[in-house]
Amino acid sequence: MGPITPTAKVRMDMGSHRELATFQVAKLPNHEVILGMPWLKQHSPQINLGQGKLTFKSELCTTLCLKESPRVHAIPEDEAREENLKVEFEAIQNKREPVTQVRTLDPQAKIPTRESARAAGNDMYLNEVGIILARGQQVGTTGISIIPPIGTYGRIVLRRVMVVKHQSSVNAGVSDSEYTGEIKVVLANMSGQDYQIKKGD
Repeated sequence: MGPITPTAKVRMDMGSHRELATFQVAKLPNHEVILGMPWLKQHSPQINLGQGKLTFKSELCTTLCLKESPRVHAIPEDEAREENLKVEFEAIQNKREPVTQVRTLDPQAKIPTRESARAAGNDMYLNEVGIILARGQQVGTTGISIIPPIGTYGRIVLRRVMVVKHQSSVNAGVSDSEYTGEIKVVLANMSGQDYQIKKGD
């Protein structure tokens, strides 16, 4: 794999033992840290492998490293591995792209869905029944709140079938992260006939 070059100076705590240690940084899938022979020679702890204990009694440790009792109990390897996985998962979560937050304000409301992996956006659904009068407009409710990532906005547009077949349009449809209330849609009916809104449209 080649030589390990990055280093980090961090405080290391093991029970009552505390020191400022310089580590070489590598990706270790199963271990949080490997101390190695140079560290063991420097601190000279008494090692009880049967009980999984380290006891620090060297002059260096009693002078500089210890804050309380000089004994450290080992963490079982499975427990340490699980803790490492939690830390790694949190790091991955923190590096993920910002996500859009969606919550239902009405138990009957339908969460937006994506028709396919190639779709550019999600389908939203109306949460009420009503009529848009000919050449009129109506505010339709969705029963959901959508908060896009900071610095972005969501835009509501109609499907092609609504525009062509029913001669409808949306007169307002942009929402950013400052608005946390219910998403409502201003639907306009440009045809000469009333249009019936159905729940789930």
